[in-house]
Amino acid sequence: MTILITGGAGFIGSHVIRLFVEKYPNYNIFNVDALTYAGNLENLNDIESKSNYKFVKGDITDEFFINELFKKHRFDCVIHLAAESHVDRSIQDPLAFVRTNVIGTMILLNAFKNTWKDNFESKLFYHISTDEVYGSLGQTGLFKESTAYDPNSPYSASKASSDHFVRAYGETYGLPYVITNCSNNYGQNQFPEKLIPLFINNIINNKPLPVYGDGNYTRDWLYVIDHARAIDLVFHKGTLGETYNIGGFNEWKNIDLVKLLCKQMDYKLDKPEGTSRKLITYVKDRPGHDLRYAIDASKINKELGWKPSVTFEEGLFLTIDWYLNNENWLKNITTGEYQTYYQKQYN
Repeated sequence: MTILITGGAGFIGSHVIRLFVEKYPNYNIFNVDALTYAGNLENLNDIESKSNYKFVKGDITDEFFINELFKKHRFDCVIHLAAESHVDRSIQDPLAFVRTNVIGTMILLNAFKNTWKDNFESKLFYHISTDEVYGSLGQTGLFKESTAYDPNSPYSASKASSDHFVRAYGETYGLPYVITNCSNNYGQNQFPEKLIPLFINNIINNKPLPVYGDGNYTRDWLYVIDHARAIDLVFHKGTLGETYNIGGFNEWKNIDLVKLLCKQMDYKLDKPEGTSRKLITYVKDRPGHDLRYAIDASKINKELGWKPSVTFEEGLFLTIDWYLNNENWLKNITTGEYQTYYQKQYN
């Protein structure tokens, strides 16, 4: 089997690449990544010399490049992870999210469809999406696979659009697909624009911890290694044409998460408890901020037997350990364009 994994040098993608390369030596894994600000080949140093792995630098919005790649390698399956994924950036530059998340997905769908025509036996287009397409929840309730789409940011709107196109290609052309919508991921190798690595980095450098609004926004947190395990299961055992929600069964208000992170960082850095909490700084809320996300992951649990392997406290502890043991990784990527973005976003 020859598999194309897009965005494999990114956060989630690198964990999926590693899992597939190491677990399935008979699969030929191609990693296509444009290596924009969040793509980092250092994430894959440990498997880059494996015989069943090949990296190809390229942009999924380049139609000629993608078509030629499919002609040459005739990928049996696609695991599509490449995406612009940060809500704050989507507010600053929504068109960038349309180009990558919508047009890029369309180019991949067309290349896959044109390669196999009507002969889709043993083929699969696996599209990874987000729980944010469902919009915002109140104090109760959970996102189910049947929940109506109601995106509130340019990011979630672009991902909702790409989901619809994948389903449309399934209905119109018989293209075999599965879709998964995941909750907030955290873990090793995450680019420090997202909350947990951002705050770990800021605590290390004694910088303020910018908390939006009153900090009572609620998210469901999924350990990235558990997400990769779920993707593996859906890829091999999921039902074609189905959607699976993947969540961590870990709802946390942002401010409670930050306080737990501060407590664990103080312990790890051998500081008096409460030291890091003094860095918490409340900042102006972002536009269209969804109040609460929470996923009902019972379908993937019942049908495929997946469940998280760690509690949030355990996963956070492992995550902090990794960042403290890989400060050079942090220093290498928190320069240049990242610093410009950070200043603009958090004033």
